[in-house]
Amino acid sequence: MGDKAHSGHGPEDVQKTGFLALKDASQQHLSTKTVQARMNILFIHQNFPGQFKHLAPALAAQGHRVVALTCRFKERKQWRGVDILPYPLQKRFQTSEHPWLIDFETKIIRAEACYRAALQVKEAGFTPDIIVSHPGWGESLYLPRVWPNARVGIFCELYYDTTDQTNYFDPEFQDPVTTDAMCRLDMKNLSTKLHFEFAKAGITPTQFQFQTFPKQFQDRISVIHDGIDTNDVRPDPDVVFRVPDGPTLTRQNEVITFINRNFEPMRGYHIFMRALPELLRARPNAHVLMVGGDSVSYSKAPDGGKSWKQMFIDEVRAQISDNDWARVHFLGRVDYPVFKKFLQVSTVHVYLTYPFVLSWSLLEAMSAECAIIGSDTSPVRELIRNDEIGILVDFFAKDQLVQDISALLDDSDKRAVLGRAARQHIVENYDLQTKCLPQQLDWVHSL
Repeated sequence: MGDKAHSGHGPEDVQKTGFLALKDASQQHLSTKTVQARMNILFIHQNFPGQFKHLAPALAAQGHRVVALTCRFKERKQWRGVDILPYPLQKRFQTSEHPWLIDFETKIIRAEACYRAALQVKEAGFTPDIIVSHPGWGESLYLPRVWPNARVGIFCELYYDTTDQTNYFDPEFQDPVTTDAMCRLDMKNLSTKLHFEFAKAGITPTQFQFQTFPKQFQDRISVIHDGIDTNDVRPDPDVVFRVPDGPTLTRQNEVITFINRNFEPMRGYHIFMRALPELLRARPNAHVLMVGGDSVSYSKAPDGGKSWKQMFIDEVRAQISDNDWARVHFLGRVDYPVFKKFLQVSTVHVYLTYPFVLSWSLLEAMSAECAIIGSDTSPVRELIRNDEIGILVDFFAKDQLVQDISALLDDSDKRAVLGRAARQHIVENYDLQTKCLPQQLDWVHSL
């Protein structure tokens, strides 16, 4: 991750203005709320709101004073009752000569910046009762020095385990796990370990993520998903999806959907692309909609300067006729209303992933009643029972993937059964308003 200096207003000016205003707002809030019934709650996330997009506003709606520190913005913002304060990252040149220290040094840089911002927040009169933080970037490491009495809860996204298959799941793009690599991963986990020195509790979305954490931490971690708004993400038989500079598609069309945040091997982009030539020949009327960017999220960038997206387009393009290629639509990144239509128009949705953090998009596809073909990997198996809620296929079996997609496209009754079961599973277990958000709020109050 690259640390960049903020532009525009000087960092000190931005902080001073925001924090002085915070003092006024805190005093006003105290005078209008019953002190005994409310808490001061501080969220820490470099890309706020991140995983707290529902939780933070819900706490504000309960009448609590909710503040967030983040380096995502340059100026103070009010968002759904949350007071968002920016903290600046000073531009630093790499000082660590040892390569194993570089990742941790970036965390210390963020931790220092957040710590200094916290000192100003304290001076402005805000003292949190509770701090909720994502420890992955190290930001909250020193906040107990500022507020030693605050109760800290952390979002436990993943603990890098050198003994599982994640690190050498795909030999084509992952090197064997050497002892050197294990040492690097130990350093990558160091921030999380240090947070457990003072964190009272943790929260994680899935059992897969929970199981990555060492046994000595698990008794403090609750498994509560971020939640899916199933009233918002739902099937629409009358949906109309207009492909930019392309066809207008409805549920009467044959539509295969695939999504990555960024197209890369971690989420099976290479497998899907290698399946495309045969898939397009087998399904002459199908349109393939692909949502995602061409940067990297989880995989390292490929050699040679190309994006993963272009690399695999180049690999398969010669095997696909121009007429067939015209039915493949790369949509880039899309706004959420477009994304919902993308799921609603899907005939078969494909989701592939290494054993890694599960994507929100899989649960959203299930909520939209998509007929899903997913990789037979541990995080997907947690959500999908094979042949009941979706179809599971070996991650690397591109030929089987083509056969399963084609068979499901030919079986409308099967698609309907799988789609209904998928949505029912999400509504009953992962609904935002009735399941996940109440549990998240209880978790915060339990601190």
